[in-house]
Amino acid sequence: MRKKQQGLNSAELDSQRRDFLRGSIVTASGVALTAATGKSIAGVSQPAAEMEADKKEGYRLTEHIADYYKSAAI
Repeated sequence: MRKKQQGLNSAELDSQRRDFLRGSIVTASGVALTAATGKSIAGVSQPAAEMEADKKEGYRLTEHIADYYKSAAI
């Protein structure tokens, strides 16, 4: 048997559960839309020419990556 949360009656708990489920459904829908379209909901993406340039260059040792290697060294 579950204990009731202090200070909340049955109607308030039901309301909180519905709100949680509603929020979960909205979030799941957004994730599914993003996965299906391959684009973010905000529509922020790299231009195609920039993406092609990145593919041609391949691996690049940037300052950020070099710092990581230094921190991960034994």
